[in-house]
Amino acid sequence: MKCFARQIRVETARGPDIRDITRLLQDMVSESGIDTGSLHAVCMGSTGSLTTIEYEPGVVADLARTINELAPPHREYEHEKAWADGNGHSHVQAALLGPSLVIPVRGGGCFLGTWQQVVVINHDVKPRTRKIEITIMGRERQ
Repeated sequence: MKCFARQIRVETARGPDIRDITRLLQDMVSESGIDTGSLHAVCMGSTGSLTTIEYEPGVVADLARTINELAPPHREYEHEKAWADGNGHSHVQAALLGPSLVIPVRGGGCFLGTWQQVVVINHDVKPRTRKIEITIMGRERQ
């Protein structure tokens, strides 16, 4: 059993900004030398999230619109009353999607569906460098 850990950084625009990180994760699995196991990814920070989606313009636009419908930026948030930083909705949106994913590793790569990509989402009201902690565990290639 081998454990491999790294961090990636992804530049994002004002949210919701959705970025495909599948290739970065695939490259990291290759670098790890792990053939069979799992990859755990965590987006650091309370206004970022991770999920999977078919990364094509229509679905990406649909997801961004739906995120804003679920927790609209213009709604009154208690967070705003305390901090007045304009991102109460950002925290709620990120919490609804969640900060982490576990992806199976098979044959030395991320085992995803044909039209399934991994995305990081910045929900904040300003651009952010999203830090994603990656841990890959499993059996090494023979």
